[in-house]
Amino acid sequence: MDKKTDSYIVRPNPLDPRLTERVTGIDQTGARIETAVTVERALTIFLNGQEIVTAMTINDYPEYLAIGYLLNQNMLLPDDVVTGVDYDEELSVVVVRTRRKTNYEKKLKKKVQTSGCAQGTVFGDLMEALENVTLPKATLRTSWLYRLTHVINTTPSLYLEAGAIHGCVLAQEDRPLVYMEDVGRHNAVDKIAGWMYRHGVDAADKILYTTGRLTSEMTIKTVRMGIPILVSRSGFTAWGVALA
Repeated sequence: MDKKTDSYIVRPNPLDPRLTERVTGIDQTGARIETAVTVERALTIFLNGQEIVTAMTINDYPEYLAIGYLLNQNMLLPDDVVTGVDYDEELSVVVVRTRRKTNYEKKLKKKVQTSGCAQGTVFGDLMEALENVTLPKATLRTSWLYRLTHVINTTPSLYLEAGAIHGCVLAQEDRPLVYMEDVGRHNAVDKIAGWMYRHGVDAADKILYTTGRLTSEMTIKTVRMGIPILVSRSGFTAWGVALA
């Protein structure tokens, strides 16, 4: 197997029976067919004793999603000590517990709904996340992009199995490392943020690749993660470019 193709630390598992269901339908000729569809579930995220948000997700990595969401909303700080992450599958609830006492009641009342799918929100002033950030200098080669695109597009995924899903990939040069999928691209990038936090991964030499469009929210999340290069195979909004 190609070493670069096999460089994934985390990759999609389209054969996971929890992530798709089989449904019957009629094709363009009128014949009955059976096809796979992506399953989305509600997941409620708590920070300590406070309910923060309910997100629609495929729910394959609820702990990473919860931590990444809280980090990218500036509710969990990079130097916070996470004392526990408890997930209750039956209740569809994940609770992130920190040593620092938190209370975001006022902040939650000021949330701004963004263009992200499902429950994408950015709190307070969108520019606040960018004010004190200095991203490292980075190198990007065209050959890396060609290689990444080829490997990612040929990796078995829920997108290839059932569609109706976004993908985000954390890469280093031309090697994809972590490939997350979800019904909302912001969920996919939050799961990568949570994975990076839990494993102490340095962002300075990384690339974030997404199959979806680059909006202001995606740019802000990438900056908050400290990743200097953001790539989309789809497109971008004017505000996303201006913020970048």
